[in-house]
Amino acid sequence: MAPPLLLLLLLFLLSSFRSSLSSHPSLSATPNHLTKSNNTVRIQWSGVPSPSPLDWIGIYSPPDSRDDHFVGYLFLNSSPSWPSGAGALHLPLANLRSNYSFRLFRWTADEVNYRHHDHDQNPLPGTRHRLAVSEEVGFERAAGPDQIHLSFTDGEDEMRVMFVTGDGTQSFVRYGIEEGSLDQLVETAVRRYERKDMCDSPANSSLGWRDPGFIHDGVMKSLKRGKRYYYKVGSDAGGWSEMHSFISRDNGSNETVAFLFGDMGTYTPYATFYRIQEESKSTVKWILRDIEALGNKPAFVSHIGDISYARGFSWIWDEFFNQIEPIASRVPYHVCIGNHEYDWPLQPWRPGWSYGVYGKDGGGECGVPYSLRFKMPGNSSLPTGTGAPDTQNLYYSLDAGVVHFLYISTETNFLKGSDQYNFIKADLESVDRNKTPFIVVQGHRPMYTTSNEVRDAPMRERMLEHLEPLLVHYNVTLALWGHVHRYERFCPVKNFNCVDMASQFKAGGAPVHVVIGMAGQDWQPIWEPRPTHLEVPIFPQPERSMYRGGEFGYTRLVATREKLTLTYIGNHDGQMHDMVEILSGHTLKNDGGEVGGESTLSWYVKGAIMLMLGVFVGYALGFVTRCRRNNVQRASWTPVKMEES
Repeated sequence: MAPPLLLLLLLFLLSSFRSSLSSHPSLSATPNHLTKSNNTVRIQWSGVPSPSPLDWIGIYSPPDSRDDHFVGYLFLNSSPSWPSGAGALHLPLANLRSNYSFRLFRWTADEVNYRHHDHDQNPLPGTRHRLAVSEEVGFERAAGPDQIHLSFTDGEDEMRVMFVTGDGTQSFVRYGIEEGSLDQLVETAVRRYERKDMCDSPANSSLGWRDPGFIHDGVMKSLKRGKRYYYKVGSDAGGWSEMHSFISRDNGSNETVAFLFGDMGTYTPYATFYRIQEESKSTVKWILRDIEALGNKPAFVSHIGDISYARGFSWIWDEFFNQIEPIASRVPYHVCIGNHEYDWPLQPWRPGWSYGVYGKDGGGECGVPYSLRFKMPGNSSLPTGTGAPDTQNLYYSLDAGVVHFLYISTETNFLKGSDQYNFIKADLESVDRNKTPFIVVQGHRPMYTTSNEVRDAPMRERMLEHLEPLLVHYNVTLALWGHVHRYERFCPVKNFNCVDMASQFKAGGAPVHVVIGMAGQDWQPIWEPRPTHLEVPIFPQPERSMYRGGEFGYTRLVATREKLTLTYIGNHDGQMHDMVEILSGHTLKNDGGEVGGESTLSWYVKGAIMLMLGVFVGYALGFVTRCRRNNVQRASWTPVKMEES
């Protein structure tokens, strides 16, 4: 009997061993090779014992990162089948130019550390109990061109295109009017920044730093006005991008179209160290709709500060450029600097009155990723004082059709006597209002707002003192600002007083200030309290505030020589929620030629016409009177030819 009992015992032990093997947690990711950014990977797990809502999956790139240096994380309970200990999630991945891996962790309630948290005070998941690790996932062309975006240059017949590769090898831009014949070729310049260029944490720490790749910059030249051009970027060795197209600049056009907003940020399909801006997806979606509806009309995007909200976490910039590529590869994408690109404790310009204005909002980036990943017109720059590349893209201007756009920096010196102040004054002085009857000034922190932004009060005081007189004197049409994550439109205002209260009015006297920081960042300030309404949850609007709201969205500017229209589009329905129309006082001649309707010349022309008409009418009346008198004197008469003396 002993041998059969021993056999049964062995079978039982073997069965138990197999059972323990089958219940051991496993984690897989498929496919192992992706073709381009935003391709989706399936993450699957099984065998998780006693599943908990706190169990989570960490996302790692590069794969050898420390457990607590994840790119992001997902909780298993995002899958409907998680209580069974098995499930799957689908995750689109950005090309970070290195492989990914995924790790499965058990996190228990008694291990929650509320001192180790994200910026919303939510505890970050613990990494003490790692249950499983997946195989690596990579991109077939990890070094290939990615993150394509356009911008204007100082040349009206040019278009800049920038993109990122993983190895920095020689790359090109092929372009042409015919999609099947890209007969023009230009080589790209290459630049990059290093971890040592970052000035503070997390940007210069192993937690936030990731290799940003190599940034390529090519300029397409000798473009015909208002034509659709097709282009690809890359190389035969490293691979080429998909075909893209854009409409070239046409400053002779009688129409200008632009999409303008601030504070959009980035959506990521996972949680990370900072809150993501989910609404930014809708902003991109509706702008893409509008661009497609334009057909062959040129347009551009204006993003006035607080761009990606990376704040020192390098991969957020990669996610951002992948997010905007569908629009930025079709129309120029223009930016100005905000506090979340720049601020750090040792920044070069930090006057005593600004102690509460500037902080560590830049996450230690000190403006470097912003300065190198974009290249705007002009050559404004400021040394960082750290040995890092200079901060660039601070202030510049451009013409687009009938509008002159001026971008300024609220993060660097704008006071009288500064280089920026002198630039702003000279630029406004040089505008030809017959060519561009409208002027739009844009900067990040607002000059006017009824949001309760007490910290920025010293900044607004200096802007009103130093910059408002310039805007008023040079008849700026619109002043657009971000920073406050709401939409608010003011009357044409100077020194807090309305010049006009109508919804349609002629430009001049004072600019219309509009806060447009509602494109994605969901932290909402409260409105400014009123002395007689200190306890009211929703404070009444001052008279100068014509419209305000907390709806996410963007603005659409459409201008002709006669009229500029700014429309506020809400993200929840893609429809108009506010509009202002500003008349220029200019008109078009019947033959389509451009002439100033209110100019002195036009009044001379009108006067001459009226004089000639008066002479003709007088002559005609005199002739009729004379004929009647002669007919009375005789029944018939014969004209007599008279010699001219």
